[in-house]
Amino acid sequence: MSKEKYYITTAIAYTSGKPHIGNNYEIVLADSIARYKREMGYDVFFQTGTDEHGQKIELKAQEAGTTPKEFVDRVSGVVRNLCDLLNISYDKFIRTTDDYHEKQVQKIFRRLYEQGDIYKGSYEGLYCTPCEAFWTESQLKDGKCPDCGREVKPAKEEAYFFRMSKYADRLIEHINAHPEFIQPVSRKNEMMNNFLLPGLQDLCVSRTSFKWGIPVDFDDKHVVYVWLDALTNYITGVGYDADGASSEQYKKLWPADLHLIGKDIIRFHTIYWPIFLMALGEPLPKQVFGHPWLITNSGKMSKSRGNVIYADDLVDFFGVDAVRYYVLHEMPYENDGNITWELVAERTNSDLANTLGNLVNRTISMSNKYFGGVVADKGDVDADIDEDLKRTVCGAYAKVVQRMETLRVADALTEIFTVFKRCNKYIDETEPWVLAKDEVKADRLSTVLYNLVESIVIGASLLHPYMPETSERIAAQLNTALRPFDKLEEFGLYPNGGKVTDKPEILFARLDMKEVEKREEELAEAQMAEAEGASEDIQEEAVIDIEAKPEINYEDFEKLQFQVGEIISCEAVPKSKKLLCSKVRVGSQVKQIVSGIKAHYSPEEMVGKKVMVLVNLKPATLAGVLSEGMLLCAEDEEGRLSLIVPEKEMPAGAEIC
Repeated sequence: MSKEKYYITTAIAYTSGKPHIGNNYEIVLADSIARYKREMGYDVFFQTGTDEHGQKIELKAQEAGTTPKEFVDRVSGVVRNLCDLLNISYDKFIRTTDDYHEKQVQKIFRRLYEQGDIYKGSYEGLYCTPCEAFWTESQLKDGKCPDCGREVKPAKEEAYFFRMSKYADRLIEHINAHPEFIQPVSRKNEMMNNFLLPGLQDLCVSRTSFKWGIPVDFDDKHVVYVWLDALTNYITGVGYDADGASSEQYKKLWPADLHLIGKDIIRFHTIYWPIFLMALGEPLPKQVFGHPWLITNSGKMSKSRGNVIYADDLVDFFGVDAVRYYVLHEMPYENDGNITWELVAERTNSDLANTLGNLVNRTISMSNKYFGGVVADKGDVDADIDEDLKRTVCGAYAKVVQRMETLRVADALTEIFTVFKRCNKYIDETEPWVLAKDEVKADRLSTVLYNLVESIVIGASLLHPYMPETSERIAAQLNTALRPFDKLEEFGLYPNGGKVTDKPEILFARLDMKEVEKREEELAEAQMAEAEGASEDIQEEAVIDIEAKPEINYEDFEKLQFQVGEIISCEAVPKSKKLLCSKVRVGSQVKQIVSGIKAHYSPEEMVGKKVMVLVNLKPATLAGVLSEGMLLCAEDEEGRLSLIVPEKEMPAGAEIC
């Protein structure tokens, strides 16, 4: 009997540089879903890879003094190594520079041109290089790219265009008929209201102003627009052929069951990609899930700020499964998640070292101490306590399945750790150390330890898609195999009289927070040193693009109170490498403000400066010091800060409006 197929993809990583942990989150999320589906009996095919063409990469290669192909070869290798490091069980790693992919993209472009979906024209508009996208004036937000918030530049060139409007009504109909197609629902509403319903414009699908792309084979002045190239990887990677000779693998796997992508590229995957497929006469993917971002609470990740977090640094310190657990457990379903070294350490100590690791170690140690490692159910039960444990443990499977069917992975992990928490409570309820003092209660003690071992096996088996190495280590210490998912609602399958290891190992050691802080600071200093070294090569200052924030109303702006302040004293914050504490006169008041600018200003430089102050910011404690406002600074791409000061002499307290 053949298994039901499940084809899952991630967005392919853009090879402009080494991805940080926020980028890697997606591949770990996809891996947990793929592993879960395999446990559920599906024939899973999991594809990921790298996106390697475009103007941005051409420019990056020039800056690095290498060819684009050499540049992407190196970065693609880094991406693949990070996948392997994070124990990603992908079946296919595609590169858009693979020969078979490039040939199919050319064939797809030609076919769409010959059937009239692509036509030749010229484009005059506003171009965003990072997004590789043209925009009209009306599409801009505050004069900048509506996707990334960066500057756009006027551009005019000959180009080929795709007739998007030809398929728009059909796509709207499909979305309305398939509510599961775009998830979460908020992403669907955004696409419908902001793009589809107002009307689609024809899409530029070729470029002539750079060369690093797949050539249009019948017009070699042009290279294929990077999104038409990148999106088609989902079909070329499994054997699609535009001439009608697609492989048996393609016929089996397509349509994809899930495209897992970041929320920032939802438009490309739910508008452009479905329309390309409609034009090719191919089915649409069953679901596109736009996950939120993993960010750091110190702001956008930047080497110059020393706050970029890389997966390999985290794994080196915390271990693979601790990193996997954190990024999976701490990401909300729709809203952005937060990651810092301190938060990873706290979660490791509380959930992994205490709740899970201590449970396994105690159970094995007690089994060895009281029964020489032999685990036996002697049938001596406490009906209320034992049955409640079994209900929780055996009921976890259905709850995990329910959460995973809607891709609520964090909630599924919470259900699994409920099992381990219930086991710890069971130890407190039964008090094995007390039972051990009374020989008459030896059978009860043996049954208690059997129940614990059996519960841990079930919990570890459920945990396998998310923390595979840890699950396997637990099973090895209990001298058993992880259990198939279809056996996880049964209690009592651990061999009666089985024996646990006589040398239990620590799954997760408790972390010293000072050591965590020390390691983080070392990496931050290394990043800043690297950024400072790179800045020496800059010959002239250019404009800077930053990530756009959501629009606000005037009423929102009106709530902010900005005034001129005069710094009357300043000192370094003890035990901090980043913070200065300033006393700032604002009118007749003096406010204490803590700022992370120690790398850019000495306390002596600060005194006497007139500065811009946000005075009605809610007070906060930073490094144990109260801060009652915020000093405003400008920051360049290298992370260098400059305090915002009035152009003309202004009194302390003057309103900034």
